[in-house]
Amino acid sequence: MKLFVVDDDPGLRRSLGLLLSEAGYVVDAEGSPTAALSRLAAEPADLILCDVRMPEMDGIEFLRRYRAAGGSGLVIVMSAYGGDDQALAAMREGAYDYLPKPFRADEVLLTLRKAEERERLRGRVEALEAEVARYRDHDLVADSPAMRGALDIAERVAPHPTTVLITGESGVGKEVLARAIHRMSPRRDARFVGINCAAIPEALLEAELFGHARGAFTGAVGERAGLFEEADGGTLLLDEIGDLPPALQAKLLRVLQEGAIRRVGETRERLVDVRVLAATARDLDVARAEGTFREDLYYRLNVVHIRIPPLRERPQDMDRLVTVLLSKAMARAGRQVTPEPGLVHALRALPWPGNVRELENALERAVVLSPDDIVRADGFVRPTPSRPVATPSGIRPLKDAVHDAEADAIRAALSAAAGNRDQAAQMLGVSVRTLYYRMRELKIE
Repeated sequence: MKLFVVDDDPGLRRSLGLLLSEAGYVVDAEGSPTAALSRLAAEPADLILCDVRMPEMDGIEFLRRYRAAGGSGLVIVMSAYGGDDQALAAMREGAYDYLPKPFRADEVLLTLRKAEERERLRGRVEALEAEVARYRDHDLVADSPAMRGALDIAERVAPHPTTVLITGESGVGKEVLARAIHRMSPRRDARFVGINCAAIPEALLEAELFGHARGAFTGAVGERAGLFEEADGGTLLLDEIGDLPPALQAKLLRVLQEGAIRRVGETRERLVDVRVLAATARDLDVARAEGTFREDLYYRLNVVHIRIPPLRERPQDMDRLVTVLLSKAMARAGRQVTPEPGLVHALRALPWPGNVRELENALERAVVLSPDDIVRADGFVRPTPSRPVATPSGIRPLKDAVHDAEADAIRAALSAAAGNRDQAAQMLGVSVRTLYYRMRELKIE
């Protein structure tokens, strides 16, 4: 760490410099507080040792000016006067610690080691808070390595105007990631506009994107700005870009290259400043090979490629996804429910071809339709027709075996807790309400 000593005593500056240099610190010193402020503004330090009583400026005034100038290093004040009121006042102003003069070498080093440890802990807390905020602000769950990789790329590309191609199966959250990139970008205060290129008829899509003049076609009773103009200064998401008609692919390429659009029915061009994100569930490499997607447009869109993995490739995300999506579903339905133990494990074993969107819809359906405020795993299992088979002796339906095992666990917990249901619930890792319900279901007295 870099240290800076501010003291009008040249002998103390020299002795502290030798001590701290031998201890491995990079040390600089200055006898004038005013000169020290100028030097610290040019070359910041991590820790500052400052005398309280100096003729040119006392330590309190130095600390105030240092903080006002944006200084962020820890300040440790020194004083030759025991119980010095100025030293205590400096502590109230935000000084980290106080060293009485004369001090022993081990006292100085111990104080500095404590300050270093504080800074390390503060840095760790800030990193953890940033990590938590990262997921909360993005509305993304990224506990799995695959999803973390996608989010890391998004964070690195977000500050730049680079075009991004987001790919992934239907329902993985491509628009959610696109919105996250927008929120992390310098354009966050401008508009985010999205359009599904597959949802609008080809005859209307050009006018939707670029706008139209009055009388440009039947029904164009007035002029209208397109989505590129609406997103000017912000971000435009072209979802399902793989379904963009070939004629519009050429026009989109021209807009991306020149930064100008032309409304339908007009001859003049309008400049637009739009960051374009594209998303698709289609394999554009196959589309290029088939000749249904322009190769030059593909390369223009695919400057940075982010693939969002399907839910089956990110099982580590299921736990928090269920928590987040259940919370949202309960807020929308105005109803509180309790997931039964083992729900996440059961959901993780299901295929979820519709990915996060299917999971979200299934959880919302469970919240709305649950008859007893309990969300059970068996409500998510789709029955499949099967041919009857002979059951060997000793094998019984899994549901009966699970119920028996659950009943045995509850009886064991109640016995260990001497009948105290609160303690039994804690042992089982469920709420008392859930325990009461399961006891009633399993007819346990």
